[in-house]
Amino acid sequence: MKLRIAIQKSGRLYEESVSLLKECGIDLRNVKDRLRTESDNFPLEVFFLRDDDIPQYVEDGVADIGIVGQNVLLEKNRDVETVEELGFGKCRLSIAVPRALNYEGIASLRGKRIATSYPFIVNAYLKQHNVSADIHEISGSVEIAPGIGLADVVADLVSSGSTLFMNGLKEVETILKSQAVLIKNKNSDKDDLLKKLLFRIRSVKKAKRTKYVLLNAPNDKLKEVIALLPGMKSPTVLPLAESGWSSVHSVLNEDEFWDKIEQLKAAGAQGILVVPIENMIL
Repeated sequence: MKLRIAIQKSGRLYEESVSLLKECGIDLRNVKDRLRTESDNFPLEVFFLRDDDIPQYVEDGVADIGIVGQNVLLEKNRDVETVEELGFGKCRLSIAVPRALNYEGIASLRGKRIATSYPFIVNAYLKQHNVSADIHEISGSVEIAPGIGLADVVADLVSSGSTLFMNGLKEVETILKSQAVLIKNKNSDKDDLLKKLLFRIRSVKKAKRTKYVLLNAPNDKLKEVIALLPGMKSPTVLPLAESGWSSVHSVLNEDEFWDKIEQLKAAGAQGILVVPIENMIL
């Protein structure tokens, strides 16, 4: 029995989805220009699909699980279960207007023509704010719609905002913050295999958020240094060959990494070595 997973065959999420599986220790046969492949060392079968089709394939049970952006998942509105946020493919679905437009809040959209590839999400957002507008569903190159007279404003995915800027637009409302998620068929009978995969995914995610830190500290400063390094339980302390010094090993969360390093140096730590972690088993 194999766990069947659907991932994007090209586009924003393809490379990071394949990379995640490989970081989980899953060997995949040649994936280039393939629609289907299998792993030799984990009971996993991979389908490469259009991102818009993944929620339906998972709902229908053709695939047991899938990796898809939250924006696509919400737009397709399929009856599937989200089991894990994956932390990559981050973007936002935003409303953008011409820079010359005097925008005074969402009420300014009333009666406007809005070009978007996400009519379901945009309709729900406007309804939530009691705004009635004319939505034009288009696919691709949404940002040029105001410039060619197709629409007054757009609702599109934004990463850096450079594409909007180049087309004379400014971002004014964020409808949705999105990232890649792992979804599952609600009636899947392969929960045991899914748990094994989730264990690996969570270990990889945890490792990416942490750094392994080794440092030297004078023994009279150990208490102060250790207080800054909680580690997974507590730091490892080993005596050095030089009397009066110890080596301290621990892990740091990347969100507080640089602040902690500065505090450690101020506390007397020397020779600080930072090492990436491949996996962290909790």
